[in-house]
Amino acid sequence: MFAGQYHCKLDEKGRFIFPTPLREQVEGDRVIFVKGQDLPLSAYSVQEWEKVLSRVKETFDEDQSRLFMHYVVAEAASSEIDKTGRVLIPGRLRKVIPLEDDLEIVVVGMFHRLEIWNPSAWRRYLMQHDAQLEENLGKMHNLL
Repeated sequence: MFAGQYHCKLDEKGRFIFPTPLREQVEGDRVIFVKGQDLPLSAYSVQEWEKVLSRVKETFDEDQSRLFMHYVVAEAASSEIDKTGRVLIPGRLRKVIPLEDDLEIVVVGMFHRLEIWNPSAWRRYLMQHDAQLEENLGKMHNLL
């Protein structure tokens, strides 16, 4: 299970050090990057990505499945976590995240996947949803 938020620096090649607590949750040495619908980028372990593909097969009809394959799977990219713990965000997907001069990203654990954000966009998102948080904070704390 992925949890937490981590501020990471990208190097000149677009690699970042995969945070150790997250790396420990990944079986194997690969992650799958996928463009998100409302957010810049998601990353899945290979095992979780295979679960997503299984759910697609079980849930979607043939036309829906083809659309998913053409618009989501075709855009996905696999990347290896190297021996030093670095992972490359593939160039075409890195362009989805509007990077600033400091080349910083925020990696957010979302149980079964990770979200990769530009730090400014992440802060804006949190501020935009403050009202929803206030409305639902009681329910959230009751689950704890």
